[in-house]
Formats: sequence, structure tokens, C-alpha cells
Amino acid sequence: MTMPAERGRPRSFDTETALQRATEVFWRHGFQAASMAELTAATGLSKPSLYAAFGDKASLYLQCLQRYGAQQVELQNQLLAAEPDARRAVENFMRAAAQVQTDPAMPGGCMIVTGTSDCGAQGTPRAVDAALRGAWGGTEQRLLKRLQQAEREGQLPPSLNAKSLATLLASVLSGMAVMAKGGQSRKKLDAVVDAAMAVWPATKPKTRRQNPDHAR
Repeated sequence: MTMPAERGRPRSFDTETALQRATEVFWRHGFQAASMAELTAATGLSKPSLYAAFGDKASLYLQCLQRYGAQQVELQNQLLAAEPDARRAVENFMRAAAQVQTDPAMPGGCMIVTGTSDCGAQGTPRAVDAALRGAWGGTEQRLLKRLQQAEREGQLPPSLNAKSLATLLASVLSGMAVMAKGGQSRKKLDAVVDAAMAVWPATKPKTRRQNPDHAR
């Protein structure tokens, strides 16, 4: 039996693909510097079609930022929870960021960090400003949560404060994103991670002393 065709004109594009391509434009240029010409060229949609599907430029940006942010939250939570050793988990987190930020298949850096250059600027909608500030603050909060857990478990040296360390690491991540955006290599960013992690000395696992009777 032949089913009747659906009424109405179906969309001739994939929403997720269009959002991904628009995300890459915003990731590369930020909110204000991304032009509608670049967005329409990247998505393959006309300006009226883009507006009809996603709303104005600010609305499109917020949808792209939400999509990018959700992916980052999932990845960051996985990395921070993957290792019982807190220092190793945080180091893996930092190195994963270095890898993504310098991936030649990506726009370079971090969409959120690139976008924060528009925060407080004339012409940046309040909703965009607030979303960017919240997104960046979320990274620091996830680091803080993991470091506080490490503190409770006795994995953080008494000389280190979880909140201060979270702020330091978040600031380092921001700097790494700017470096990557400027064309710095993965090797250079890994060296930055080495320096940042040096404030948290690695502890060697305690070895149980062997009973002399068992050593014979």
C-alpha cells in the first residue's frame, strides 16, 4: 500500500549539520565578527531560510553555544571522573583540551574563549553575554568540584587550596585556547600543562615493605 505524501514542504536540510557548520563559524570568529554571509555560505542556507529555521543571529549563536557547551560538559565530566587519582584525572583533562584546541580539523582554540572577547562589548546582546559568562564559569566549577573531592579524599596537598587551584587551571585553559588560536603547537600547549601541573606534585604510591622471611 502506498502511503500518502506528507503535507507541507519538508525541510531540505539537516538541522544538526547546519548547526554544526554555524558553530564552526562562530567558533572561528566569535559572535560579532561572524558575518551573515559566512553563516549562509557555511550552512548552505539563504538568509531568509536561516532566520526561519533558527531565528536571528543572536538566537542562532545561542543554539550553537548550547550545543557546543553540552558536548563540552559531557566530555569534561567523563574525563574528570575517569580516573580515581585526582591529579591524573585533571592532567588528562588539561591535555585533552590541548588536543582539541590544536586539532587541525577544528577551528582552533575554544568557542567559549573566542566568544568572551565580545562580552561587555557594544552590540553584544545581553543574552549572548550572559550565556558566554555562564559557560566559561561552568568549566571552573567542574574543576572545583573534582578538586574538592580530591581534598576530601586526602589527594590534594595541604599547601593547595581547591578553589584557588580551580581558578588557576581555568585561567591556564583560557590562555591555552588563545595560544592555539594564534597557531601555537600541541607541543607548546603540552609544555604549558606541564608547568601548570607542577604546582601539584605527583605523589609516589607507597610500597609495602617486604617481610625478610618472605624475601628468602
